[in-house]
Amino acid sequence: EVQKLDTFVNDVAESFLRGEDKEIVAVVRSAREKRDKASNKKKANAALTRKLAEILLVSERTAVDISLFGRMLAAVPAYNFEAAVQVAHAFTVHRSAVEDDYFSAVDDLNTGLEDAGAGHIGERGYGAGVFYLYLCINRELLLENLGGDRQLADQALTALVNAIAKVSPTGMQNSFASRAYAAFALAEKGDQQPRSLAQAFLKPVTGGGEQNLVEAAVAALATRSENFDKVYGACADSRYEFNVETGTGSLDELAAFVTAD
Repeated sequence: EVQKLDTFVNDVAESFLRGEDKEIVAVVRSAREKRDKASNKKKANAALTRKLAEILLVSERTAVDISLFGRMLAAVPAYNFEAAVQVAHAFTVHRSAVEDDYFSAVDDLNTGLEDAGAGHIGERGYGAGVFYLYLCINRELLLENLGGDRQLADQALTALVNAIAKVSPTGMQNSFASRAYAAFALAEKGDQQPRSLAQAFLKPVTGGGEQNLVEAAVAALATRSENFDKVYGACADSRYEFNVETGTGSLDELAAFVTAD
């Protein structure tokens, strides 16, 4: 799509320079003129949008980010892509208090002759905790969105696994330096209906004794997973995990597990 857009922009520029429309530019100009003359603007705008979509978009395959997280174009649904990845909101596995951060900013150019107050006063809430994050990946759909390119699909999944485990949100990093890596990860593969383990934390975990919060959370996940298997049968064909607390497993092996058949 980027290449198609580059080509179209170059054609438009060349048409202006030569004073004569290239074929594709003439098609768009004609569609725009029909839109401008139409009495039903809504219908005419839709027709123009479809024409531009034919010229600039593709429906057979798309970029990695759109393949992973989807694209919705209400005006031209033929070019929509269903997201191959579902991401739940992260939440703490224990009780967590929200703290208030009160701050002010001074206007350095204020001489104080008219107003000696702060340039800005505000507050924000923040908190810390051990978070549970759940993702569900449809590998077949990802491969389909990428036009059957298996190598690119594997690269996308490897990058996604690394981002999940290592990348923190960038907001307020200069203030809080939140550079936490994942302490535990569990990956499951199979053709079963996916299921989250969020129910493990309906009762918030508590650290104490020989267990810290991470260890308590991992234990709760293991119990919930085992109980699901007892009630529903095996909920996954295979599993892999790494655990920083015990020093077992690795991120590279997790990525290899996710990409393997």
